[in-house]
Amino acid sequence: MSQEDTHMQDANHAANAVSPSPSEEEIIYDADKIRILPGSLEDGTSASFQILDEDHTLGNALRYMIMKNPEVEFCGYSIPHPSENKLNVRIQTYGNISAVEALHQGLDNLSELCDVVEEKFEEKLKEGNYSREEV
Repeated sequence: MSQEDTHMQDANHAANAVSPSPSEEEIIYDADKIRILPGSLEDGTSASFQILDEDHTLGNALRYMIMKNPEVEFCGYSIPHPSENKLNVRIQTYGNISAVEALHQGLDNLSELCDVVEEKFEEKLKEGNYSREEV
């Protein structure tokens, strides 16, 4: 057996090992979901990102959350073509944080907002103080 075969066998064994399930606090990122587009400034204050398999639903909400950050000078998004599931986001900051940090903060804030909305919705459902319309 060659050395390469041994490494493949070790890798397959490691992949089949049972790993603990992630806790609710643990976040799993998809490295292929977001990429930085060419044309970013070297100081990191301005960058364009491409997010795959997303549309205006995320784009508008994310732009809003990023623009709420006082360190962000500009944030805009576009869908390059309607037949492609790609979302382009441009972020420019005043220099106290990087565009990547602004993106992370915006994503975190949007996620927290969605959690609060979901909690409130579930609370109201449990209360049952709502009427139903028969169609």
